[in-house]
This record gives sequence, C-alpha cells and structure tokens, in this order.
Amino acid sequence: MMIAIPDVLDAATLGKVRATIEAGEWVDGNATAGHQAALAKRNRQLTEDGDASRTARALVVAALEKSPTFIAAALPLKVVPPLFNRYAGGEAFGTHIDNAIRLGRDGLRVRTDLSATLFLAEPESYDGGELVVEDRAGAQAVKLSAGHLLLYPASSLHRVEPVTRGTREACFFWVQSMIRDDGARRILFDLDNAVRQVAAAQGHDARATIELTGVYHNLLRLWADA
Repeated sequence: MMIAIPDVLDAATLGKVRATIEAGEWVDGNATAGHQAALAKRNRQLTEDGDASRTARALVVAALEKSPTFIAAALPLKVVPPLFNRYAGGEAFGTHIDNAIRLGRDGLRVRTDLSATLFLAEPESYDGGELVVEDRAGAQAVKLSAGHLLLYPASSLHRVEPVTRGTREACFFWVQSMIRDDGARRILFDLDNAVRQVAAAQGHDARATIELTGVYHNLLRLWADA
C-alpha cells in the first residue's frame, strides 16, 4: 500500500524544521546506505548526532504522533529515528531496495515494513527529484507539497530522480508495523476509514459503528505482532 498523507507538518512546524536543518552540518549521504544502495546514492545528509538533527527529529516525531492518518495507515510498533537528506546539482539515488533491518532509538533491531518520505521543499522550488516507487501496477513518480508524507512498502524498488534545479530536502525514516502483512494492513486502514464514515453519519453510539469497531479490533487482535 502506498499512501500520501497531507499536512503532517503544519506551516509553523515546517518552518521550524527547515530553519533547524539549514543551520546543521551536512555530510555525504552514504553514511547510512547499505552496500548495494551506496553504489547508487549521491546526496547529502544531516549528521545524525548533531543538535540540529535531534531538534528537527523531535519536531517530526511529535507531528507523526498527532497524525491520525499516519497512525491508521502505519499501525507503528517501532519507528527508526528520522533522518534528513538534500539533493542538488544533479544528485540522485538510483534504483534500490531499503535494508530489511535498521537500528532503532534504543539500539535494538527494527524490521522495516514501511518506508516514509516527508517532503520539506515545495515542488516548484526544484526540478526533478521525483520519488519513483515500483509496484505491480508499474512505476509511480511522486513529488508532494512540503509537509506532506509518502508511506510505501519498504520492500518496493524505488529511486530519486536527479535534481537539475534548486534543492530537494526531505525527512525519511522506516516503520516496523504491528501488522507485518501489507494486504492485512490495507484492510485495516480501509476498515478504519469506513468506521469513521459510519460514525460521522450515524453517531459513535450507533449499533453499526460499535459492531464495525469490534470487527476492526478483532482483526487487529488476530493479526497484530505487538
């Protein structure tokens, strides 16, 4: 399942994140790439252990925790601490697949079920830089507004097209979901949306709302790894 989530960062928070990372130290992006990915990766990355990275990361994590759509779509169990990257002057990231395992905030291993890219630059401010994700329907090129997030299976082949004008800045991270299977996760997301619609139309105490909510939680109970 690939889903675009609008306005994860509001204008004020987006401004704070951008000002924070602008003042940080940027290094070769291969610092976090696996062996295969490093062969295709040409970009810059904010140092992970600097004050700028810690401050910007906290702002992003707080915004994610307040996003009901992100929670419903990802059903996160663990989130790898967000990182920040920058592409300019023809820099790109060739077709690759993300590592299956990353280290989390506590130093423990995290299975990467989902990849996430949070766009920080407005699309009209740079040329190129599309995130191209390949799935069974073919390749889909995505370039979202600043503050919007793309969530997609980490098992997907994907790439970032060369940036030929301006600078593309983004935050990226990985999620271990409570629901390992992408198809089951999609069913729960669709059901969550249906429950919300029924609740809005009939009320939260309506029998249909209560029964659909029960179905959702029973499926979550059946499938969850938590």
